[in-house]
Amino acid sequence: MTKRLAPYLLILPFLLIMGLIFIGGISWALLQSFGYLPVFGMDEFSLAHYRAVLRHPRFFGSLRFTFYLAAVSSALSVVLGVAIAFLVNKIRYGSKLSYALYKVPIVIPHLVVVILMFHLFFQTGVVSRIMFALGFISSPNDFPLIIYDHRGIGIILVYLYKQIPFVTLTAFTVLLKLNRQYAHIAENLGASPFQILTRVTLPQLAPAILSAFLITFAFAFGAFEVPFLLGSPARITLPQLAHFDYTSPVLAQRPAAMAMNVIISLFSLLLIWLYMKLFEFLGRRGLEGGGL
Repeated sequence: MTKRLAPYLLILPFLLIMGLIFIGGISWALLQSFGYLPVFGMDEFSLAHYRAVLRHPRFFGSLRFTFYLAAVSSALSVVLGVAIAFLVNKIRYGSKLSYALYKVPIVIPHLVVVILMFHLFFQTGVVSRIMFALGFISSPNDFPLIIYDHRGIGIILVYLYKQIPFVTLTAFTVLLKLNRQYAHIAENLGASPFQILTRVTLPQLAPAILSAFLITFAFAFGAFEVPFLLGSPARITLPQLAHFDYTSPVLAQRPAAMAMNVIISLFSLLLIWLYMKLFEFLGRRGLEGGGL
């Protein structure tokens, strides 16, 4: 009994501290979203701040832009990451360099990648100067606007740089564990490589692919620092809008900012629920074995 409880007892202090920080932070944000700020003389509970958020002139615009960034970056990351996973799986016996090429970007912080994007794709960056030196553009200002672009291209590039290796690692780990007998049987029965891919391999990878998509989508939806540093002031994400309202000198806007944060948290919980339901569905279809 003692040996079985030992691992849980060892991590209990960490769980207690993190639990108090997490639960305390969520609880305090929820209280503020209802207008409870006794320090500033606001101690009445009301849903007025949630109504104010839903009537905010920039709320739905920020929400659409946040969904756009999260959906595009996650979809591209999954497609490219799975494709690279198949490539790495095919050449894994010939070169160990392939492992490092997709694992290194995972450990690089997002802020470092942001700095890299500035140096590479700003209108006075490395790529712009190379194109100018080669005569493709007549001046650095002719280089397409990628940083501070209203379409969020620079933001998406940062997400892709970080998320594609994550999806690759996720899919590749599952590929190593797949039972290849199904593919051999399908090949003996006359199935083409495309049929084996779409009807045998990808269905077994479906749980891992869905997991990676939901994780990357949730991260991109709630991220603040990358859109803040690379985004256009004309189009901001929902976390940015909440930050600007919270740091406003007008203290009356703080409950509305916390209401936005609660909405973001509720959406994250919705993704967790969707994640669980998807795995229940895949389990009933007999595909749970490919999960993480």
